[in-house]
Amino acid sequence: MNPNYLSATKILDFKNNNIQSLILLRNWKLLDDYNKIGAVYTFVKDEVKFGYNQSDDIAASEVLLDGYGQCNTKGNLLVALLRALGIQCRFHGFTIDQQLQKGAIPSYVFWLAPKYIIHSWVEVYFEDKWINLEGFILDGPYLNSIQSKFSQTKESFCGYGIATKCLEKPETDWTGKDTYIQKEGIHDDFGIYDSPDAFYAERGTNLSGIRRWAYQKMIRHIINWNVRRLRAKAIIAEVQHA
Repeated sequence: MNPNYLSATKILDFKNNNIQSLILLRNWKLLDDYNKIGAVYTFVKDEVKFGYNQSDDIAASEVLLDGYGQCNTKGNLLVALLRALGIQCRFHGFTIDQQLQKGAIPSYVFWLAPKYIIHSWVEVYFEDKWINLEGFILDGPYLNSIQSKFSQTKESFCGYGIATKCLEKPETDWTGKDTYIQKEGIHDDFGIYDSPDAFYAERGTNLSGIRRWAYQKMIRHIINWNVRRLRAKAIIAEVQHA
């Protein structure tokens, strides 16, 4: 056992009262390891909605408070929850091509996105092997909305926060195996880090200066409005067919 893969950090603040209360409320500590991973993974995937926080390097407790996140921020929360339950996990850093975000980020603010965007997934140690977890980024209703919007596309798809070889049935549910939803958009592989803190200390975050200010104060709210609009279309369609 590597203690670095179980430790708390500034970002992985799993001793926070809200995180501990959530774990207690859900009775996650009573589960076996397979179901601990599955319960936490499903919570982060579907109950923490897809959306854009103020920065990649915010604390896990802040992501929980926001109630939404993207690859890096939802990953912060997932790692924190897993470590709080005694499950070893680590951070794997990448970049993805900006084209993957087109559609989720409206065209009129797309200029803000770097050509290659900082990306990450979580690696969890289970049954003597490391398993890649990336499929938690998009909540079910949002993913369903994009699948409905592009219902004629069954296989390869890139855009709206997705890069997969199979849009119809992407590998996003926890079954004890790797899960992916943006893997096909990866450009750079920065390797494995003990924590997101170590990665961001070395690589920085996606934006700086005036672009960071504009994103935090205005543009992310436009992007989040667009994401909510896309998600709502799937929910409305479900109600109409009920």
